[in-house]
Amino acid sequence: MKQILLAHGGGGEETRELIEGIFRRYLSNAFLDRFEDSAILDIPDGGIAFTTDSFTVSPLFFNGGNIGKLAVAGTVNDLSVMGARPLFLSAGFIIEEGFLIEDLERILQDMREETEKTGVMVVTGDTKIMPRGQLNGVIINTSGIGELLYRGLSASNLNIEDGIIVTGTVGDHGACILAEREGMGFELDISSDCASLWEILKEVLDSGAEIHAMRDPTRGGLAAVLNEWATASGTEIEILEHEIPVEGSVRGICELLGMETTHLASEGRAVIAVKNGDEGTVLDSLRNHPLGKGARLIGSVTDRGKKRVILRSPYNTRRIMEPPSGELLPRIC
Repeated sequence: MKQILLAHGGGGEETRELIEGIFRRYLSNAFLDRFEDSAILDIPDGGIAFTTDSFTVSPLFFNGGNIGKLAVAGTVNDLSVMGARPLFLSAGFIIEEGFLIEDLERILQDMREETEKTGVMVVTGDTKIMPRGQLNGVIINTSGIGELLYRGLSASNLNIEDGIIVTGTVGDHGACILAEREGMGFELDISSDCASLWEILKEVLDSGAEIHAMRDPTRGGLAAVLNEWATASGTEIEILEHEIPVEGSVRGICELLGMETTHLASEGRAVIAVKNGDEGTVLDSLRNHPLGKGARLIGSVTDRGKKRVILRSPYNTRRIMEPPSGELLPRIC
């Protein structure tokens, strides 16, 4: 009898199979079947974006943040990449018996600070307590509602010659969690990139550039986003391997453990598909913001109908950028 595996939560092929093969079979509808970061809902006075996410990171506290900051930033970013100004959040806490009140307050303090940066408010919530030993300290679920200011952003909208841009180094969050779980945090000094992106992405959307899609590369990393885009839009995307910005310490831990940097999660980065000719406008906008100093044009959409991602090496060899598969890194977000 088939069972749920940790790999089903990794954001790769197994996650896609679970969603499309099981959840979609029972819950399919016009909104859910778009598989975007947020559902876009039309209301009489305009449109809203609605999203939800659950966070179960281990360790709960890491270099650059904790599960509270992660929960707010992750939900804010899911709204932001759909062109929606984040307005309201819900926060549901499932807490293990014996969890320290002091640690809960640290988490809530970081949540408050992150909401203040974006202007979003936590307006409703819920708390449940589980018996000792049944979960890892605390799990947080957040849902978000945003005002839709920019329409037309979708994974299915990529066009031939669109430029592909990342707003900064990739894989920082996943590498940070991995290093701390393996006891290498102090040696490698890797910090999570966890951050809310609404401010920087609003500037991009206001820049005059024609943006076709945006996504934050969380579970499954850059490779998962690009493969989802190629499939949804029916295109071939070619990425220049030497243009992907990666911190040396992140590359080092991946080489040590035999992992792909493009499979590791980022929690404060975005991938952007922009009309050919507008790449410079987007890069200028990003680099004027502290979170976008490392922005880079990493490739383009090269063909239609092939539904794949090609990685071109500095030696001009080409290979398929495979989507992540298997158990990559449990409890990263």
